[in-house]
Amino acid sequence: MEMPRRRKPLLLVLAVSLLALAWPASCADPVLFPVAKDAATSLYTIPVRDGANHVIDLAGPLLWSTCASDHLPAKFSCKDPVCKLANAYRPPGCREAGQPCKQQCKAYPYNPVTGQCAAASLIHTRLVANTTDGKNPLRQVSVRAVAACAPKKLLARLPRDAAGVAGLAASGLALPAQVAASQRVARKFMLCLPRRDEGVAIFGGGPLFLLPESAIGDFTYTTLLSRRGSSGYYLPVKAVAVGKARVPLPRDALATGGVVLGTTAPYTALRHDVYRPLVDAFDKALTREWNNTRRVAAVAPFELCYDSKTLPGPTRIGWLVPDIDLVLEGGKTNWTFSGLSSMVDVNNSATSCFGFVEMKTEKGGYDGAPAVVIGGFQMENHVLQFDLEKRRLGFARVPFYTSCSNFNFTRAG
Repeated sequence: MEMPRRRKPLLLVLAVSLLALAWPASCADPVLFPVAKDAATSLYTIPVRDGANHVIDLAGPLLWSTCASDHLPAKFSCKDPVCKLANAYRPPGCREAGQPCKQQCKAYPYNPVTGQCAAASLIHTRLVANTTDGKNPLRQVSVRAVAACAPKKLLARLPRDAAGVAGLAASGLALPAQVAASQRVARKFMLCLPRRDEGVAIFGGGPLFLLPESAIGDFTYTTLLSRRGSSGYYLPVKAVAVGKARVPLPRDALATGGVVLGTTAPYTALRHDVYRPLVDAFDKALTREWNNTRRVAAVAPFELCYDSKTLPGPTRIGWLVPDIDLVLEGGKTNWTFSGLSSMVDVNNSATSCFGFVEMKTEKGGYDGAPAVVIGGFQMENHVLQFDLEKRRLGFARVPFYTSCSNFNFTRAG
């Protein structure tokens, strides 16, 4: 059969234990999903049920989809531990979530684009996926899971073929915990977001090979942080640098709100007090190194745009512009974004814009109001390894001669 195309620590351990007891594990091989990028919305999706796509949300604590006739109702009481997991994180702007539980458990799925939420029943479902050796799909498996059955109105502004959202947070009813429980694999996952075609997500560990037989394994590691009331993955970013020179930011600007990873943000968004110094520092550094650079009119959503003919490059690692560094804990570890991750070509490549945007006022959500949301474009063609057991993130840039779209989805043998 062809594969389908297209923190609470105590609560998380409890969820894994409950689900593992309810459903015997079938294998110990990691579980593979293809990842697609929707051209219209810049959101990333995985197929989880009969080819139905779910938007992946790194901050999402639930798996939810619109109701289907083959869903099996899950009658959890309000006092059931699974109910507590389903309500461990509630969107602050969700009025429905403030209602007291009466007899049967309700969850509150959330649309990370519109900020809307709804009361929903819990259901039992099965996700269709393949196991992998890191090089190819091996065999098809059925992953049992508990999900929320949401009304169709919650699909607003999601990709046209999306049926719901697959939360990837470190919470008990998010996809990583449920795959780990059902398949008896490690509580870790790897994400390789594509710029085009299909990328890859592997749950349960590695390795990961990208054609032509390139093993991705030279990871740099940093601690995954959490913030009270949030299900997002936060990073210990101490400073931001442009061309190795630290950007002067207001005192505690990054600590106030934190720096979080967000797959539902198309581009990295920064609060005004962080955005303005970064944009000014980048423009000055670029013109100092390459004084023939010519600014052109802004192209939404970007402010800082240049005539591509006046930029150095392009090369296989993008335009030769100053690197952007996120300086991590201790000051000895950086996550570096070269021109391939910092510049966005627009107007049929006649214009190239600095791919960082000013954050709009937050309207609820699981993440509150962070200082920086690292968006999907900057994460593309990096391999991210989320180790939920050790609470750390590994990151590695994909070699220039391959990409996240070069996983071999042809079944081995």
